[in-house]
Amino acid sequence: MKKYNKKNVPRDAVLSIHKRFGLAPLESSIFARRNLMCGEDIKYYMESDLRFTHLPFEFANMEDAVSRITDAIEEGEKVLIFGDKDVDGVTSTAILYGYLKSQGLDVQWRIPTGDDSYGLTIEAIDDFIKSTEGYGSLIITVDCGISCVQETAYAKQQGIDVIITDHHNPPEELPDATIIIDPKMPDSGYPFKDISGAAVAYKIVSALRFSKSSFFNQDLTLLNVQEEEDRFKIECLRTRNLVQKKLYSETFLPLEKSIYETRLPDFLRGQQIFVWNEKQVKSRLASVFGNGVDFQLFDLQDEISKLIPGAQGKTLAQIKNLSKIARYKETEESEISGFYNLFVTFAEKIQAKRFPKHEEDSAQDLQLVGIAALADIMPMQNENRIFVKNALSSINGGKTRRGIAELISRMDMAGKKLTSTDLSWKLIPALNASGRMGLANFSVELLLSDDPLQRDKIAKKIIELNEQRKIYVSDGEMITARQAEESFARFNGKLCIVLDERINRGVTGILAAKIMQKYNVPAIALTLSEDKSTAIGSMRSCRDCVATTFLDSFGDFFLNHGGHDAAAGFSFERGKTDSFFKKAEELSAAFNLREEEQELSVDAELPAEYITPELLNTVNLFEPFGEGNNDLIFLAKALKIQDMVAVGKTERQHLKIIFDCGKYKFTGMFWGEGERMNRDFSTGDKVDVLFNITRNTYNGNITPQMILIDMEKTVY
Repeated sequence: MKKYNKKNVPRDAVLSIHKRFGLAPLESSIFARRNLMCGEDIKYYMESDLRFTHLPFEFANMEDAVSRITDAIEEGEKVLIFGDKDVDGVTSTAILYGYLKSQGLDVQWRIPTGDDSYGLTIEAIDDFIKSTEGYGSLIITVDCGISCVQETAYAKQQGIDVIITDHHNPPEELPDATIIIDPKMPDSGYPFKDISGAAVAYKIVSALRFSKSSFFNQDLTLLNVQEEEDRFKIECLRTRNLVQKKLYSETFLPLEKSIYETRLPDFLRGQQIFVWNEKQVKSRLASVFGNGVDFQLFDLQDEISKLIPGAQGKTLAQIKNLSKIARYKETEESEISGFYNLFVTFAEKIQAKRFPKHEEDSAQDLQLVGIAALADIMPMQNENRIFVKNALSSINGGKTRRGIAELISRMDMAGKKLTSTDLSWKLIPALNASGRMGLANFSVELLLSDDPLQRDKIAKKIIELNEQRKIYVSDGEMITARQAEESFARFNGKLCIVLDERINRGVTGILAAKIMQKYNVPAIALTLSEDKSTAIGSMRSCRDCVATTFLDSFGDFFLNHGGHDAAAGFSFERGKTDSFFKKAEELSAAFNLREEEQELSVDAELPAEYITPELLNTVNLFEPFGEGNNDLIFLAKALKIQDMVAVGKTERQHLKIIFDCGKYKFTGMFWGEGERMNRDFSTGDKVDVLFNITRNTYNGNITPQMILIDMEKTVY
């Protein structure tokens, strides 16, 4: 039996989660065992409403970006969107291009194809200038650009503004762009750094949609006066584009001070002031400062109540206690915070009512954002969870986005309730294949084409490219197997590097990942450009070795490089190959790789009678699974094997086992363990089992199924 550990958790912690969030004891114990105990973490598991995602204008530079793009639309400028060739880049390009095209903008898109290098290039800029006869005035990068220093400078020399939207780690030297929006920038202002490039593009489009609202770029203040025994608490919350900017809070005794002895007049100057129950607020202000003070107040009570009937006739004290957002706060919600939450919901509902197509288009975009989050291995935490949940809900709800629908149909996935695993293991590799094969434009065209026949034709081609990609990966593994083994020894078991010009450029990332998984160390796969002048590589990292930090240590060695903590790409002149290996050897000697846990973390031990179809509800709560949120692992002891059979298309290599769980008989699949039948266990034996729970879909019926991780006979 594989080593496992079931972490002990305090009973009071489990009870606290159970009582506070109304979760079942099993679910509460899993949250506690995974150290997810605060409301800020748990809300992203329990909620799927977009209201729980971060506001686009929390990006410090978003207002500038919206103004610049809006100017381009209004002035009829010629614009280029430049993206990357992977799934994140393709989806980012489709999201931003689709919106800007719908606004009548003269916009074109470009991504690397063939042997094009990563990121914005001088050639791409020159081609843009030529295609627009010198009238091109704005380039927007998506999912790239943060390391394009020279290229950005060149564009500016040509009189072209550059807006960089990216999510990769920023280098020491930043490009002198007109505007940079990247959640990983130290001064980005955005509260969550680990979103995809497509999510950044989606935030920009969301901000552009909001710019049509009457609330756009308005300085608004919410004011409340709360009576507390013999004194009054005045709170004012300044907002702009729905984002909280500044809070004023002060408590006064009646007629204690003149209003001009306080900071209140300065705080409110130039602001539109919104209140809840104007009559009451004015009465309380008079109690504090006397009758000589007259504020111009706008009462939102009636307007909000029309759109949110649950607020009708309630005080702010009552409203804050009804707020779902407040439920997840660690401290008690203040009345002004409750008012703010209500105001944001109100503003969003007004926007949805005025522009109903925005909501429909946003749902389509979110399918791409969810796919990109999984494709780029973003952590399944925070708002990424809501992105993926919304993507799956929309796809499974029969509103699949064009392009994705054709691909799903071609892959025989239609009609099945798809999960994040289905997207990660089936759809995404196919969508990624065109970029890996140097034809990423196919995927963009698939997502943007209005012609269903063309989309179906492209989907067919993409699937063919994916089959070819699999062959290239297999060939690459065979070509580099011996070299990887020798490299592991050369780099003292801390790094693997393989180089062979026969490796297809498009699969260096996959190959590096496979080598990393095999040897459990950071790995690099290198090949040569078509003219053999340039070495092109991909790095996949693990065990707390940050890929971009490793590459940054080479100084100005590379032609270009960039990426994430766990994945990066780079290129250098072929003549520097020996120097690269020598420097890598020096750097890897100082690696302090984190020791990997050898034990599996068990989320819950289940008695047989607890193994019921209701376990799917628990799985549903913790989905989507992915980076930073592994599949639930359950342990059950002394389960009786009622029946067992070896299965497989060619060889009988897998086991299908029926477990007697009392009221229910549960099917379990034990992949690749057919030889253990009647050797390690037999029908009638009692066994201890480590397993996941998945859905098995057959003829439209969904039943829970155990996927066995390991099993052994019970020892008493």
